[in-house]
Amino acid sequence: MTFTDFHYFSNALGVQVSVFVLMPPMDVMQQKKTKLPCLYLLHGLSDDHTMWMRQTRLEYYARKYRAAIVMPAVNRSFYTDMAQGAKYFTFVSEELPEVMERYFPISDNRKDRFAAGLSMGGYGAMKLGLSCPDRYAAVASFSGALEMEKSWQDSRRGDDFLRELDIVFGGEKAMKNSDNNLARLARRLAKTPQEAPRIYVACGTEDFLFEANNSFVKNFGKKLNIEYFTEPGAHTWDFWDKHIEKALEWFNLPEAENVW
Repeated sequence: MTFTDFHYFSNALGVQVSVFVLMPPMDVMQQKKTKLPCLYLLHGLSDDHTMWMRQTRLEYYARKYRAAIVMPAVNRSFYTDMAQGAKYFTFVSEELPEVMERYFPISDNRKDRFAAGLSMGGYGAMKLGLSCPDRYAAVASFSGALEMEKSWQDSRRGDDFLRELDIVFGGEKAMKNSDNNLARLARRLAKTPQEAPRIYVACGTEDFLFEANNSFVKNFGKKLNIEYFTEPGAHTWDFWDKHIEKALEWFNLPEAENVW
C-alpha cells in the first residue's frame, strides 16, 4: 500500500490540516484506467486521524481492494459546523472531497464514494450519508453516537461534556431542530428512500451506545436501507477492527488483482 501524510491549508477551517491517505500500490492503481473509489474513514471523540492505522489492521485489509481510504483529523467537532467554532461539516463534506479528488486519482462519482466511522465518527458518517445522499453510495457506523439529541437528558453525561456540546451544537433545542439531528435527517430522507445510500450499522451488546443504536434502527431500519449487525462486544478497538474488515467487503469495492 501507498501511505501519504497529507497537509494543506483548509479554507473552510482557516488552518493547516492533516489527512492520512492510504492507496493501492502503483501496479494495482494501473490495473484499470478508471479512477479509484474512496472511503472517507472518520475517527472518534477521543482519537485522531492516526488511530485507524495504529489500532487496526486497516492497511492489511485494504490491500485486497482497488480503492483509496482518506482519514481526516477533526478534533472534537462532531463533524459539525460548530455554533462556536470552525465549519467542520463544510470541511469534511465539501472541501475535503474536492481537494482529494484534485490531488489524487480519486473518482468524483457517487457510486465510488463511501464514508464510515466509529463512535463520533459513526455519527459523522451517518450525517454525511443522510445529509448528502446524492454524494455517497453507502455509509457505515460502528458504535455510532446516533442519538446525540438525547445527550442532554442522559444522566451519565457530566456538566463539562454538556457544556462542550453547547459549544458544538448551540444547545439542546438548537441541536434537535437542526440538521445535526440524525433523526430529523432520517425522517426527511425516508420520504424518498430510493435516494438513500446503503447503510451499515454495527454495535456491540455491551457498548454504552447499544440502546441508542437499537432505537435508531428500530425507528428507521425499515424506512431506509439499513443493515444492522450486533454481537457481543463493547466500545473497543477489537470490535471496530472486526467491523472495518467486514464493512470494506460490504461496500463491494473493486478487488485488486494478483494481491500477495
